[in-house]
Amino acid sequence: KAVVSTQSTGISEVGVLSVIRNSAEDASLNPNANGGKRDAVPIRTTPADLCYINVSGKQYITTHSCLEQYPLTLLGSTDKEIYWMPELKSYYFNRNRDCFESILTFYQTGREFRPLSVDDEIYEAERKFFRIEMKARADTALSLGDTSSITPLCCEGNWKNTRKRVHRFLMDPRCSRWATAWHIMDILFICISITLLVMETDDNVSGMFLETHPAHNYLYGLNILVIAFFTADLLIRFVTWPGLMNFWKNLFNILDILSILPFYVSLIAEAFEEDTPYELVVEEPHVSHNSYVVLRVCRIFRIVRVFKFIRHSQDLIMIIKVVGHAKKELCLLILLLFIFSVSFGSLMYYIEQGSNDKFSTIMQGCWWAIVTITTIGYGDIAPTTWLGKMVGSLVLTMGIVFLALPMTIIVGKFSTVYEKEKGKE
Repeated sequence: KAVVSTQSTGISEVGVLSVIRNSAEDASLNPNANGGKRDAVPIRTTPADLCYINVSGKQYITTHSCLEQYPLTLLGSTDKEIYWMPELKSYYFNRNRDCFESILTFYQTGREFRPLSVDDEIYEAERKFFRIEMKARADTALSLGDTSSITPLCCEGNWKNTRKRVHRFLMDPRCSRWATAWHIMDILFICISITLLVMETDDNVSGMFLETHPAHNYLYGLNILVIAFFTADLLIRFVTWPGLMNFWKNLFNILDILSILPFYVSLIAEAFEEDTPYELVVEEPHVSHNSYVVLRVCRIFRIVRVFKFIRHSQDLIMIIKVVGHAKKELCLLILLLFIFSVSFGSLMYYIEQGSNDKFSTIMQGCWWAIVTITTIGYGDIAPTTWLGKMVGSLVLTMGIVFLALPMTIIVGKFSTVYEKEKGKE
C-alpha cells in the first residue's frame, strides 16, 4: 500500500508505478518486511488501482484497494465520487493537510496518530468529515475477522480522548455550554468564598460565625459546599491533566491547593483537639492554643482564592506572560530603585540625625526615599532642616526621571510582546 506525496499536480504515472513496483518487489523478496505480512504491499499495482487525492493543493497517491478496506469511511466508499475534479484528474478536498496525512496513515496502518500541531477540535472535525469514527473502525475489523485491533483503538483511544475532552471542558469555557456553566459556577463560588473571608473580619457580622449564633450552621454549610466544589474541580483537573509533572509545574494548580489547604488543616487539628471549645471562625473548628499559630498562618493562604479569577481571564494570563518577557527591564527598574533609595535614605538619615526624630534609622530614611521617588508622598516622614529639604527636592526630581526613562522602555517592550501574544491567540 504505497503512498506517494507531491506538491504539484503534474505527476508521471510511469514514475509512480516504478516506485510502487520496486517497493512491492522488495517486500516480496524480503519475507520479514512489513512485519512478515506479504500482503501488506501488493505485488503488482495497475494504473486503474491508483487513486489521486488533492488536499488543498497537495497531491497524494494511494490505491483504491487500500482505501476500500474501510468501506464505512468517506474515502473507502463511493461517496467520494462527488469530489472528483476532471480538471485535476483527482479527488479534491479543501481540508487540513496535516490532519489528512494522519487520516491517510489510518488507512495504511489501522491506527491514528494525531499531529501535535493540530488542535483537538480541528482534528475531530476532520475525522467526522472523513467518517473516521470508532464504529466504522470496529465494524470493519469485525468484518475482516481482526478483533485485536479493536481494543487499542476503542478502549485506550476512548480513555485518552475522554481525558482530553474533560481537560478541555475544565480549561476552555468556549468548548460547550456546559463548560461555560461550569466556569460561571466556579466564579460564583470564588465570589462566595471571598465574601465569607471578608465578613469574618467585620465586627458587625463576625458574631454570625460563632457556634452559638443561629446563622452559624448555614454559613458553615455554605463554606463546606464551596470547599467541596473547589476540591472536586482540583481532583478532576489532576486526573485529566496531560502529565503528572506538568500539573505541579502549573502555578494556578498550586494556588488552588493552597486555597483549600486551611480547611483540611483545620479538620486535622479538630481531630487532635476534640476537647477544645469551638470559638474560632468557620474554617478553624475546635482549635487549641498549640495549633492556633499554625492555623493563623494557614488562614493567610485563603487570600490566594482571589487569584483563581486569573484562570478565567485570558487577558490577565496574557499580561502575566508579557511581564515574564519583560523581566530584564523590570529587574533594571527594581535595581535602580534599590540604589536610589539606599543612597538618598542614608544621606537623609545623616542630615536629619539629631534634629528630626522621624529619621531615627537608615531604614526609615529608605522608606522616605521610596515614597518620594515613586511620587506617592504619604507625608508621614518629612525633612525639617533646610539641607534636608534641598535633598528632598533633588530626590523628587530624580524620581520623575527615574520613572520616565525605564518605564518608557518597559512600556515599549510590553506593547511589542502583548501584540505578539495577542496574534498567537
